[in-house]
Amino acid sequence: MSILENLEPKGVFRFFEELCAIPHGSTNTKQVSDWLMGFARERSLEAYQDQLNNVIIIKEATPGYENAQPVILQGHMDMVCEKAPDCAKDMEKEGLDLVVEGDTVYARGTTLGGDDGIAVAMALAILDADNIPHPRLEAVFTVDEEIGMLGAVGMEDVSMLHGRRMLNLDSEMEGVFTVSCAGGNLTQCTLPICREPFSGETLTITVGGLRGGHSGVEIDKGLGNANLLLGRVLTACGRKTELRLISADGGMKDNAIPREAAAVVTAADAQEVKAICARLDAELKNEYRATDPAVFVSVSDGSDDLPMDADSTRRVLAFLTCAPNGIQAMSAEIDGLVQTSLNLGILTTEQDTVTASFCVRSSVDSQKQMLVERLTCLTETLGGTVAVFGDYSGWEYRPDSPLRELLVEVFTEQYGHEPKIEAIHAGVECGIFAGKLPGLDCVSMGPDLTEIHTCRERLHIASVQRLWAMVLETLKRMK
Repeated sequence: MSILENLEPKGVFRFFEELCAIPHGSTNTKQVSDWLMGFARERSLEAYQDQLNNVIIIKEATPGYENAQPVILQGHMDMVCEKAPDCAKDMEKEGLDLVVEGDTVYARGTTLGGDDGIAVAMALAILDADNIPHPRLEAVFTVDEEIGMLGAVGMEDVSMLHGRRMLNLDSEMEGVFTVSCAGGNLTQCTLPICREPFSGETLTITVGGLRGGHSGVEIDKGLGNANLLLGRVLTACGRKTELRLISADGGMKDNAIPREAAAVVTAADAQEVKAICARLDAELKNEYRATDPAVFVSVSDGSDDLPMDADSTRRVLAFLTCAPNGIQAMSAEIDGLVQTSLNLGILTTEQDTVTASFCVRSSVDSQKQMLVERLTCLTETLGGTVAVFGDYSGWEYRPDSPLRELLVEVFTEQYGHEPKIEAIHAGVECGIFAGKLPGLDCVSMGPDLTEIHTCRERLHIASVQRLWAMVLETLKRMK
């Protein structure tokens, strides 16, 4: 039995449930990409699939709209795969366990992927219907948006896209139209390490219980970053007793604020380490009582592997102590807008390297580059190397936007008040497509999604219904 079959609009929730049954985390989108191509074949729709698995599906205009300008519907098919510590689901191979609770839909123990599965579902519901008036529709589904918008960046052939009006359905707050965003990149800092024997007791130090969240949308919430807090704990321990680092790992996505990180160390004085961790547990609970009240620092037994040497340990701890993180600059032009930030989202240890992956964001390209230079300076000083991936520029505000004016008109009629027009610090794909499609007029919007990129993510049903009505009315007026 379908979990969402009684929800309206039926077409949207039917396709959303079908999507949720297919594993579709970033870099794992071939199956859902093929599903989209199958959808198009079954309906004899023109469709394209590139080597990255991006998909474009085209449906010609309905009668009376043949001379209207085409419109692009755009969203991404990949999701952030996070799960609760006690969840055994293999998100690489298994679909999601959907639950309807009141006016919300969530996935038991995992992220839901409403970001951006709702865009996929809405576009498919429109393409599937035979009673919705519309201009030529060009639905663009990209891959790997959540790890640097790699699908949009790598989409080389856009010649089949005739539209210069784009509805991007990748926002998470109903009633907010996004019209500008930050640019960004993934900056990866790698330190070489050496290992040698060291006598002591092996311990695992864990910093966890943090809320986590989106590194763009929620970077201004004062949330704790588990990787940085782990570095703080390790440095404090190293000041009091000699220790060697075996490993330090935390976070799963560069654009998600990490909830938990753990290090395995060999310590000369295990009791001193335990005492320091107990003190920092109390200090962090006090510091983060408003934003992360469940934060904890714990100590347990560790696996007795070969530790790093003294110099490698010193360099890794120096990096974790000195690396910039969080908000670096606020906009002087737009009140409350974060202008420049970075997030140490993933920390990993291999046999001979420690790697820190940062999501760097800024609406000012020169400040984005400045942060890359800071990370490069720190990393190279500590003997490491830096690589930058998926760099993209920001999406600039367009003063004259007929599409925005139409959407504001429809929204105001349906809601009884005007929407909020804003720029955001999170990255969206509109800027990349604006570079590929000169003259593109674009607005990003979406239904209410709360606590995205966490296992507490919720999709709000009534909000989906209202957005659906607004999108259909907007298409109807696009003659």
